[in-house]
Order: sequence, then structure tokens, then C-alpha cells
Amino acid sequence: MDIYEATSPADHRSGPLGARPGKIIAVHLSYASRAEQRGRRPANPSYFFKPPSSLGSSGGTVERPAGTELLAFEGEIALVIGTTARWVKPEKAWDHVAAVTAANDFGLYDLRAADKGSNVRSKGGDGFTPLGPGLIDARDIDPAALRVRTWVNGDLVQEDTTAGLLFPLRQFVSDLSQHFTLEPGDVILTGTPAGSTVVSPGDVVVVEVDAPGTSASSGRLHTTISQGIRAFSDIGGLPEVDDKQRAEAWGTPKTGEVTEKPPALAEELREKLERAPVAALSAQLRKRGLNNVAIDGVRPNLPGTKIVGTARTLRFVPNREDLFKSHGGGYNAQKRVFDSVGPGEVIVIEARGDAGSGTLGDILALRARHLGAAGVVTDGGIRDSGAVAETGLPVFSQGPHPAVLGRKHVPWDSDVAVACGGATVLPGDIIVGDDDGVLVIPPALADEVATAALVQEDEDAWIAEQIGQGRPIEGLFPLNALWRERYEAWQKKR
Repeated sequence: MDIYEATSPADHRSGPLGARPGKIIAVHLSYASRAEQRGRRPANPSYFFKPPSSLGSSGGTVERPAGTELLAFEGEIALVIGTTARWVKPEKAWDHVAAVTAANDFGLYDLRAADKGSNVRSKGGDGFTPLGPGLIDARDIDPAALRVRTWVNGDLVQEDTTAGLLFPLRQFVSDLSQHFTLEPGDVILTGTPAGSTVVSPGDVVVVEVDAPGTSASSGRLHTTISQGIRAFSDIGGLPEVDDKQRAEAWGTPKTGEVTEKPPALAEELREKLERAPVAALSAQLRKRGLNNVAIDGVRPNLPGTKIVGTARTLRFVPNREDLFKSHGGGYNAQKRVFDSVGPGEVIVIEARGDAGSGTLGDILALRARHLGAAGVVTDGGIRDSGAVAETGLPVFSQGPHPAVLGRKHVPWDSDVAVACGGATVLPGDIIVGDDDGVLVIPPALADEVATAALVQEDEDAWIAEQIGQGRPIEGLFPLNALWRERYEAWQKKR
């Protein structure tokens, strides 16, 4: 069958293909961003089969069975075989691909343990492989220049290109053809980039494959998640969930590694820190022996604003072309932090004091603002500085720079100790900034320091009032015994 001459109408079982494929083969791990998230990098691709009955089409639903919790999406590029392929060399492999389209490789992590890696039950459910809505003619595109994007409820959660693949698309066709015949209409799902996570009933997942710079697009593949009412019986393997499965389903950076988020700032402490000037806090930290807690060289994009929050950290390393290729594209460390920052958190970026490239722009600023971030502190530059300011997100930086990220930096990792503006910042440290600068406050000292700073502020305000009335500085600033007695008497009358 030539898929371009298929005469049977497309339906919910075959999507845009016109007829069910004989085989659906899926790649386990193929993108560098996903490999970094999983904490392993395969030397060669590996595969599994999905039943043709798992096919679905745009506008359909995927049911999360009763008694399960970890249904996850995976936006992917799907290859549709056009001519029979057996023992095909890599340089000839693309000749056997008729079309490219969007796919969503849904999986139920609750059933992974039951299958021991085969994915038969966890990935084989009815409708778990929606395709479409349209086909891109493979003859019209460069397989090394395709892009896949995924949205959940309108938010972009996955974006990567085939430049971020560990293995080129041609290799999958050539490799599989060594083991069995690929027939017209067969589908190869080429793996998902980082950003896959759990979805819930009512969520809408959208996937699109396109070739940036051209009009080629699969169109947007829409799938709505529904809640099933029927649970699995005990005649076979039952859903089984543990911390490892939850970590992998939700997208924890490395397999089985569950990181505990620092506690949110107590509202009473936040209010104290909002009232305490950075200069007063700095003085109190110095009294306690902490002199190296200022993030130097940064200034606010919105003068007169105050930031108070707990640190989320992001580290850039110096640009190296091969590393930027593997870590700079797709759903990289930078995007993951801006996509997961919590309310009241401050993103602190280590850019080694190199302001020769932007470390964020207006899109990331908009995302952070939408999620309730308290601000961003970077010892690098920012792009789109005017647009960033318009978002209302406070950003402390070395100033604007028009260059893109890859000129100077590679986004490397997050939620680790970083060095920003000469200060060490740990995840969960308290960040306070105003027009005088930015401080890093150890959480254990924060309440003590804030309280003392406010007391000092009251004292300084009284001293300023006395100076304003014409009294000399000597003995008043700092207070000698006589003036302190007067100050304390004034306090008692308040």
C-alpha cells in the first residue's frame, strides 16, 4: 500500500494513515535532553512494539483507568514507511520514509512493573498512540531539521529538534530493517525529549511536528484525558506504584532520585524581610560574621522594587559547541527551571559574571511571572530587556545584551550550589534584593537577622529625625550612653 494512494477513509483507529499499520515500533530513549533527565545515555537505540489497536486520532480521548494515577504523555515525531525496507543502508534509509507526522506515546507507569520493560500493558492501551492530524511529505523536508512541541492546557512543556537526537532518524529505519521487513504503512515512533510528565482527567495535550522556516507542519494533534470507571481485575498484573515510578513519571531529573523542595518562606518572616532594607540586613549579617553574602555587580531592571524569596538555582557553563548541541537545545535545564519555579521563589543564575549574552528573555520572564516567581537574579545579561521589564518580573542582572544563549553559555544543571556575583547560593537560601543590591541569607539566621534589622531601622529613623532637627552627629550616631537613654525613653512612650 502506498499511503498517498490509500482509498479507505481515515478513522479513529488509523488517524491520517487511511488504514491500520501492520507494525508500530517505538524507540525507548533517543533525545539527549531525555537521557540527561533519566541519568543514562544509551550507546545504541532500543525498541518496543505497540499494538495497532492503540492508534487514535486528533480530537480523541485517552482514558486513565480507574485505580491508576500515573498516565504520562510523550510528544514524538512519527515516521510512516512508504516502501518495503530490508537490509537498508543508513544513507538510503530516508528513501523508504513516505511521511512524517505528530504522535503522542501515552504510557501508564502504574503498569510498568507488571511488564518488566516490554511496555505491553503500560503502553498498549486503546487510544494510547494518537497520530496526526496531517502528514508531511518526507520528500519535502530535511530529517535533521524537524521540531516537535507539546502543550498541556495551553502551556508549552516540550520543545526539541532532531538536532537534539542521540541517533539520526535514518538510523532507526536502517537498524530495524536489519531484523525484520518494514512494510508500507508501518510506523516508527522516534522517542520523546525531556518534559514528559503526568496528566490528569480534563487535561488537554497537544503535539505538533514541523520544519521551522518552512510551511511544513503536521497540524496540532489534540488529545483530552478522561477518567475511566472500570478498574483492572486480579487475573493478571495489577497497578503498582512506588517512589521510583512516580519520579520517572513526573520527570525527576535522574532516575529514582526524588529531590525534596525547600520549605516555603513563612508569611510572617516574608513580611519582616519585605520591610527590612537590604543595607540593614547586610549590617546585621556582618555583625554575625557573614561578609561574603552579597551578589555583586547586579542591578534591578525595575528600580524601586523589592524581591524576597527562596532560591531556585540554575548553572551555566562556558559555551562549547558539542556541549551546547547536547544540552543547549530542547527542554534544557534553563527551560525546566523557568517551567517549574514555584510561587515566591527566586531563580538565581550562575553565568560566571559574563554579561556577553542573555541568560533569559521575555518568554521565560513571562512564564516565571505567570507561575508566581518572586524574581530572577543573574550575574549575566538579559535579552529583550524592555519586554522583560513590561512583564513586571523583578530581574537583577549585569544589564542588557542582545546575543542569544549559545554565544557564551550552556545551560548545564539546576537545583545545585551555584556561584552568582561572587556569592555562593544554595537551593532554599533566602534572597532579598532592593536598589542597594542583593543578599543571600542562610535560612537558619533569617528571622533573627530580619528582626534585628527592623530594630536597627527604628533606631536609625529616630537618629535621622534628631539630625534633621539640627543636632550634631557626635554622640548621636552611633548612640552614646546619654543618647541611648533618650532613645529608649522615647521608645517606651510609643
